[in-house]
Amino acid sequence: MTGNEKNTTLPEEAVQAFARSVKDPAGREVKVLQEEDVERLCSMHGQRHANVYVTALRQGILPYRYLRNRDSVTPAMQLKLAESRVAVIGAGGLGGHIILLLARLGIGSLVVVDGDAFDETNQNRQALSTIKNRGLSKALEARSAVASVNPGVEVIAHQVRLDAVNGQEILVGCQVVVDALDNVADRFIAEEITRDLNIPLVHGAVAGFEGQIMSIFPGDQGLELLYGKDRTTREPEKRPEAVFGVPAVAPCLIATLQVMEVLKILLDRGKLLRNRMLRVDLETVEFHEIVFKE
Repeated sequence: MTGNEKNTTLPEEAVQAFARSVKDPAGREVKVLQEEDVERLCSMHGQRHANVYVTALRQGILPYRYLRNRDSVTPAMQLKLAESRVAVIGAGGLGGHIILLLARLGIGSLVVVDGDAFDETNQNRQALSTIKNRGLSKALEARSAVASVNPGVEVIAHQVRLDAVNGQEILVGCQVVVDALDNVADRFIAEEITRDLNIPLVHGAVAGFEGQIMSIFPGDQGLELLYGKDRTTREPEKRPEAVFGVPAVAPCLIATLQVMEVLKILLDRGKLLRNRMLRVDLETVEFHEIVFKE
């Protein structure tokens, strides 16, 4: 509890008093809670935005910001997202887009892990990189950016590189972990940790105008299907993303597809990219599905 919170319980009647009916774009009446009223409830009851959103959703009252998620993401699904915790390992090219998309979708808690700082070369593709934050922590800047996008999302920022020592403590309690890393060795470490914690891992990688996505569950063969058994780190100048570069469009698309996998896992819907990899070539506009034996 922070110093600004008087208690952790928000009376349902307090939310009901501020709820109002509006018409959605399809002309249907929806009971919503608008942002200015969320602010009032936070101030009056010493609450965080996240608590107000969850209390409203449990009563079928939709935070107004999520109105255009209906019916693709129903109020019941929105509540499930608000009560979920997702980790994003890496807050750079893939990670920045992933973090912002998850925040706009309303994931209640985001764990962001990145020990790096922004530099000028990040500005061609990294959604969180700006002229003003060069030299600043990517993890902390992610927390600041999410606060400006959706204050109903808590960000737990770790300014470290995920490793076999700190990994379990950082990722415990997450429902899904997203791989937004830039090297194979660290991906294998992330996979081992998530396997030990029994958490699905959504893998993504980009180089040039190409990228790949796969969801890996504990017990799946996973990254070995893509990279073999060699877990050694390549020299930085020999990595595919170093050789081919990473134009902005590639991480933007791959991140979107990764976030869709997260949604499907959390909401138990759709068909996952499990034991199959989607490879995307933006230059030829080709999507190739590679199916592995289960």
